[in-house]
Amino acid sequence: MEMNEVPHIIEAILFVSGEPVRIADIAAALELSEMEIVTVIENLQRDLDNTRRGITLRRYGDHLRLETRPEYAPYVERLLQPVQKQSLSQTAMETLAVIAYRQPATKGEVEHVRGVKCDYSIQSLLSKDLIKELGRKEALGRPILYGTTDRFLEHFGISDIRELPPLPPPEQPPSASLPAAAE
Repeated sequence: MEMNEVPHIIEAILFVSGEPVRIADIAAALELSEMEIVTVIENLQRDLDNTRRGITLRRYGDHLRLETRPEYAPYVERLLQPVQKQSLSQTAMETLAVIAYRQPATKGEVEHVRGVKCDYSIQSLLSKDLIKELGRKEALGRPILYGTTDRFLEHFGISDIRELPPLPPPEQPPSASLPAAAE
């Protein structure tokens, strides 16, 4: 394999897979270092952007995926009329937000923030591969720690967790001043 073929091979792998592929898996398949693959994908991304191709290469954490260029998506949708993506319920979104901003977080910590049980939401998010188990907390009962996945990054269109918007400042309780008593 010639090095000038590597971008084309990566493009073919991503095209056929249809799903995000780990950089480490591509490196292993091509018998190259991850650093070499990262350099190639950065050049491939630039080439796809500069030539305004119909596809773009997106990185979600340590995964890569070929996607339709956003400005061409309406034409693709018009043709394919895709089924609507199943949206997350409000409770699942709240649970996911707590985990995303506090990760690693235990179920108990999420329930403390939300004020309600979240067993179903956590199971739902695990089944959708938006969160994963990261291990166990060194505390009484050794509760499971949860964190977000690369699918979470993909779902929200961000490359890294640091791209999440900042949390709003905590609400200040109303001042405790009472109106003066009328005489």
